[in-house]
Amino acid sequence: MWLEVFKSFLYIILELTILFIVISFIISLLQGYIPYEKIEKKLSGKNKIIAAFAAIVFAFITPFCSCSTIPIVVNMLKKKMPFGIVMIFLFASPVLDPTILTIMGVALGWKVTAIYTILTTIFSIIIGFTLERLGFEKSVKNVVMTGYEEKHQKFNVKLAWKETLNLMKSVFPYLIIGAAVGAVIHGLVPTEWISSVFGKEHWWLIPIAAIIGIPLYIRLSSMIPISQILIAKGMALGPVMAMIISSAGASLPEVILLKSIFKKQLVFTFVLSVFAMSTISGFVFYLI
Repeated sequence: MWLEVFKSFLYIILELTILFIVISFIISLLQGYIPYEKIEKKLSGKNKIIAAFAAIVFAFITPFCSCSTIPIVVNMLKKKMPFGIVMIFLFASPVLDPTILTIMGVALGWKVTAIYTILTTIFSIIIGFTLERLGFEKSVKNVVMTGYEEKHQKFNVKLAWKETLNLMKSVFPYLIIGAAVGAVIHGLVPTEWISSVFGKEHWWLIPIAAIIGIPLYIRLSSMIPISQILIAKGMALGPVMAMIISSAGASLPEVILLKSIFKKQLVFTFVLSVFAMSTISGFVFYLI
């Protein structure tokens, strides 16, 4: 039995590592051709719809976890970009990672990935504009963060490979954790037990999964192999996706960082918004 667990672990970690390296390297190469200046102009433009989708595109091409998004948010606020647009980026950036979305497509299916992308995009835009409309811009503290600069060079293979290795160093421990947990669940946890306890009839697991995901600092790179096994074992897609979105969208370290740039009421609203986004998305997956 433990031999099967080990074999499963090796297969999962090998598959995810190859996918991650290849996709990250391609994205790093292409980033030199992304017109960041034009996107920034769109972000600050008068047309809010175009600016919102520019924020989504900017979130997509800047693959960061929830914590490393904060310096970019501070930089955007310093440039006096519209508050609602900055909030759209804050919510979308950690959940719309192109590398992870590709791995999600391979692991969970492209239909699930497409629905996930659409839902997180729509909710990020709605929440961003709602917070702006409610006047939460007043809850931003005057913060100066230094040391952040955007550097992009066109088609630099050496630089792209260096960035890929650096990214892999930060992500690989989470890939190992996810693969290990997934392999243990696959080999040791009975399928019948997961199906009966976490099956589709238990709708109340969705908000519980969303609540559990928020304080955990689980990167998507860890959650995807775990969720792949859980779904294969019979766990409903709704609670799995709720936990994926909540754990990626917010974490305890991120909330602590946000307290340095936002007042308490905005931090609380941010956490509540992530919970709402993950719970409602979970119910959408539950219904379909």
